[in-house]
Amino acid sequence: MSQYPHLLSPLDLGHVTLPNRVLMGSMHTNLEETGDWNRVAEFYAERARGGVGLMVTGGMAPNREGGVFPGAAGLFTPKDIENHRLVTSRVQEAGGRIAMQILHAGRYAYGPECVSASAVKSPISPFAPKELDDAGIEKQIADIATAAARAREAGYDGVEVMGSEGYFLNQFLVRHVNRRTDAWGGSYENRMRLPVEVMKRVRAAVGDDFIVIFRISLIDLVPEGSTWDEVVLLAKAIEAAGASMLNTGIGWHEARVPTIATSVPRAAFAWLTARLRPEVTIPVITSNRINTPEVAETILEAGQADMVSLARPFLADPDFVAKAASGRAAEIAPCIGCNQACLDHTFSGKISSCLVNPRAGHETELVLAPVTDPKRIAVVGAGPAGLACAITAAQRGHAVKLFEKGAEIGGQLCLARTIPGKEEFVGLTNWFATMLEQSGVSLRLNTEATVRSLGEFDEVVIATGVTPRSPGIPGEELAVSYADLLSGRTTAGPRVAVVGAGGIGFDVAEFLTVEESPTLHPEDWRREWGVGDPAQTPGGLEKPDPSPPARAVTLLQRKPEKPGRKLGKTTGWIHRAALAAKGVKMIGGVNYERITPEGLHITFGPGRESPTLIEADTVVLCAGQESQRSLAEALKAQGIAAHVIGGADVAGELDAKRAIDQGTRLAAAL
Repeated sequence: MSQYPHLLSPLDLGHVTLPNRVLMGSMHTNLEETGDWNRVAEFYAERARGGVGLMVTGGMAPNREGGVFPGAAGLFTPKDIENHRLVTSRVQEAGGRIAMQILHAGRYAYGPECVSASAVKSPISPFAPKELDDAGIEKQIADIATAAARAREAGYDGVEVMGSEGYFLNQFLVRHVNRRTDAWGGSYENRMRLPVEVMKRVRAAVGDDFIVIFRISLIDLVPEGSTWDEVVLLAKAIEAAGASMLNTGIGWHEARVPTIATSVPRAAFAWLTARLRPEVTIPVITSNRINTPEVAETILEAGQADMVSLARPFLADPDFVAKAASGRAAEIAPCIGCNQACLDHTFSGKISSCLVNPRAGHETELVLAPVTDPKRIAVVGAGPAGLACAITAAQRGHAVKLFEKGAEIGGQLCLARTIPGKEEFVGLTNWFATMLEQSGVSLRLNTEATVRSLGEFDEVVIATGVTPRSPGIPGEELAVSYADLLSGRTTAGPRVAVVGAGGIGFDVAEFLTVEESPTLHPEDWRREWGVGDPAQTPGGLEKPDPSPPARAVTLLQRKPEKPGRKLGKTTGWIHRAALAAKGVKMIGGVNYERITPEGLHITFGPGRESPTLIEADTVVLCAGQESQRSLAEALKAQGIAAHVIGGADVAGELDAKRAIDQGTRLAAAL
């Protein structure tokens, strides 16, 4: 009997039966914009081979004004249809099913031609939208219906109409954007007229034997958002208009509440799907922060949804479903919700990939072929770079020995997993341990590799990582390093000054101010961020009520700019807001003069003005890292060639993305 009977049970949609209850949710990867349709096809085909029940593409624009950015992909010409047919045929040959998401960005479109219900500019775009007249609205409806018909012509099994996350259709639904007084505004019946009419026209365009999903916003998390009664009214109207399924969207992109970051509790919004499910008769899909088959099975077993949507977990592991079905769930590479290689890439115009799985989005380029001439390979250092290299090389057929001078694997990941809100790193280190065993890597813990011990190998890889850098502040012997603090070798007093406001400094400040991680307690997390009940407050937005900080923390940096400005593109605001809520003082443009028992003495600017004492019981140094390269240099001196990767190569921030990518690519080339 399957360990996941609900997850792996079929779902009958009438004209078609899906093999399981897993939807690969929409992710825009920027692959379509490369024009390499073989690459696009292989991305989806690999996930089809992995057993997912149904996939949804990244958002395809129904017209030029609705594209998320100028030049966004869509189905505008016969050539476009031909290109998309390559994708659908490849997926279907692999045994999969795929739906195309139709995404009209409305005022979120990053271009001067954007349109919306009213001329209300979005805070995340520099362009004010044009308010549509009746003819303009009719054009948008017709274009969306045409896109659906073209999707069918291109061989798709269905479409998903994007009606959530603050995009075009969602903009008409709420007074936050819709200020109209005509038949498309005012009462909710008028405001919901557009999405309902779109659904009717889409169904008419594609016929009855075609999957049509509507992505409905269950909680907008913006002022003047939809009430719960309005959500239910819309859901029933969308069902009556012909939808096959309802997929749930959570929060607008401009909302100041995180919805998918790693600090969001797992399945944090499934309670809303559970509430909607009895109101309609079509299947309801739940989404957001579902990243293991155990979490998914629990949701389905409890009757909270008919299907679960996992998006980024299929970047981390395209074989998610196949591994769950074959009793190999421990081998599923975990999505840690970091956004570093996926959403951060998407919004920077790069190809979306995955920190855990660098092959995501690069399937045709980063090929891990079995070797014909196995080598004896030594990898020194069991941090993320060394682990990725050792496991990948062993999977290809090499004989790999991994040396780690410490008592456990993980390197800097062992520090990251101690940060409140980064508990997913525990699962990542556990997965690495599983894969070391599964791949046959010979692991040697508590073993320091030497030049002599490495002489017998065909290839040597140095992944010895980093050590905290000394900032050279007089009196710094009175301070503690972030590594000592996060590893538990030392503790901090009630008043703390943190030297360095990069990613590590922010993590340390979080570690110092949070007593118990709200990520592990959904009710506490909702209170911290002001997530309420849309049945009680429109949009489900309440005043945040954060718990008091465990310590008084001051975060400082030398650069005369706002601390945290260079954090992740899609997560930096979360870290800044979380620390601000804990009363953390953030100061830039300082000179570190000296550390004394009283605290940290600083001045400001090139003239070293305004001497100030930051009173502190503990000063924590987060002033960067230095590469540990002594072994690499000793090997070089003996004429032994070695590959240097990860922090030993470049001592940047705790950059697991670069480390894992570098380790994987080296192993692919050995």
